[in-house]
Amino acid sequence: VQLQACGGGPAQAGGSLRLSCIVSGRAFNTYTMSWFRRAPGKEREFVAAINRRGGSTITDSAKGRFTISRDDAKNTVYLQMNSLKSEDTAVYYCAAARKGWYVSSGDKEYDYWGQGTLVTVSS
Repeated sequence: VQLQACGGGPAQAGGSLRLSCIVSGRAFNTYTMSWFRRAPGKEREFVAAINRRGGSTITDSAKGRFTISRDDAKNTVYLQMNSLKSEDTAVYYCAAARKGWYVSSGDKEYDYWGQGTLVTVSS
């Protein structure tokens, strides 16, 4: 299984970006999908997750600003990021878990990882 994340880049504070992650194979609709991020000098942290039924969770710092969604027909998960802040600057990683009924924020629950896409927010 391969995950390809894209959509990162520079953005102004208050602006928006949409990240996409395309997953290979035929089992996408059974996975829980998530986004994590690693800011410069910090540990990787959970951002958002969505299970195979569409149940989702967002980290507190992103609630009201970020939305996670999925399109099973396109094997793609999205992270819509609005009202960006400088502290959102990070490399964003998508991940997939075979346990598709969980909505987990623990990185150890995820079996497959993408290569990351850099988001840089300037104020």
